[in-house]
Amino acid sequence: QVQLVEFGGGSVQAGGSLTVSCTTSRRTTTVYTMAWFRQVPGEEREFVAAISWNGGRTSVADSVQGRFTISRDVVTDRVYLRMDSLKPAETAIYYCAARTGDNPSDDYRMYSYWGQGTQVTVSS
Repeated sequence: QVQLVEFGGGSVQAGGSLTVSCTTSRRTTTVYTMAWFRQVPGEEREFVAAISWNGGRTSVADSVQGRFTISRDVVTDRVYLRMDSLKPAETAIYYCAARTGDNPSDDYRMYSYWGQGTQVTVSS
């Protein structure tokens, strides 16, 4: 069982930047793809970005392409999501997710492990 712990989040003005990060509760030799999703209460969980176990492959949602960057520190096994030019509509709870294997999927149903979520609020 893998537990994910998220860091960062908070409040920022529109156009600003924020970085959230996620790490696993324990080191493991199992290969994991990591991803970020976001969700507004009452709406479906939305894919943001995903990264392969060694950081060599990434997948980013069209809506955040060019503004959000996902990266991974393979030594500490920490995943970062840097968010630039944030918009008020991107206010949501951001979740870290993991799945075994090396496939940066954008389908939330493929991910077995989830963090508790961290709130990101973008004010206008």
